Formats: sequence, structure tokens, C-alpha cells
Amino acid sequence: MPTFDIRVYGDPVLRQKVAPVTAFDGGLARLAEDMIATMHAAPGVGLAANQVGVQKSLFVFDIGDGPQVVANPRISESRGEWTFEEGCLSVPGLYWPIVRPKEVLLSGQDLDGEDIEIEGDELLGRVFQHEVDHLEGVLLIERLDPDQRREAKRILRARALGLPEEDAPGRAAAR
Repeated sequence: MPTFDIRVYGDPVLRQKVAPVTAFDGGLARLAEDMIATMHAAPGVGLAANQVGVQKSLFVFDIGDGPQVVANPRISESRGEWTFEEGCLSVPGLYWPIVRPKEVLLSGQDLDGEDIEIEGDELLGRVFQHEVDHLEGVLLIERLDPDQRREAKRILRARALGLPEEDAPGRAAAR
């Protein structure tokens, strides 16, 4: 299976809201398969279509129970609060503690266009929220507090200029 290049911070496609999926066909199934291969190769636990340059409301995920696909996702309910160190394939190697709802109810469609609902708590709920953010054109750094955001942008600018991260003042927790 071919894999895609994952778009990284600075690519304008990541800031654009995507269009709904309207055709549930073999092309969509192939896209999902290739996205799953890309996500696993990265490695990651979720991947939104716009992260590979496809402006469709679709994401794939796998937190260890096998890969799944959701088209036209929306979070219809959320509750609780959970802080967890979160990263992003489009902001590689950087992680921050982010507060998000602990439990969510995700609605959407499967690859056949059938309506689905999935409850997610802790990591699964976070993956749903993270990928829905992507499809809305919202990046992880928008969830940071102002000081963390400034620090992240300094590091990302240093990377874009080919400078070592240690040359970026206020270094983030990199792995």
C-alpha cells in the first residue's frame, strides 16, 4: 500500500476546513487504506485526510484495537476533563499537556455511508477530538496556553529555517 507524505506545520492545507464526504465508493475505501498505512508507518494513532493533503471530512484511527475510519465526524456530547501529553504527526516530536473533555460521543458515517456513533473516553476520546479539530482547520498549537504557543512557534520557526531546536529560545518538551 502506498503511503502519503504527512503535511507539517506551516502548510496552509492544515488551516482549511474540509468538505463533507459525499461519495462512499471504492475511491474512498482506497484513500482510507492508504491513510491507515501512512498512520501506522508514521507511527501515529490518528490521521485526518487534510494531513495528507485531501480536503475531505475523513479520519482514521487505531489505538490498539485495529484501524477504523470515520467520515463526516462530529462530536455531539462531551463531559469531564482530562489532561494528557498530546502530540501531532503534523508537529512532529513535540508534546504538551493539553486539557480536553475526558469522554465524548462521536457521530459520523462508516465507509458504506451508514450512520455510526462511538463513545470514546480518555485516549480514544482525545484522538476523536484531535482529528475533528484537524478537519476544522484547528492545529494542536491552538490548544496551548499563550506561553506554550509562543515557545512552540519559536521551535517550529527554527525547524523551518533548518536551525537546531536548541537555537530556538524557550525549548519545548521534545522527544
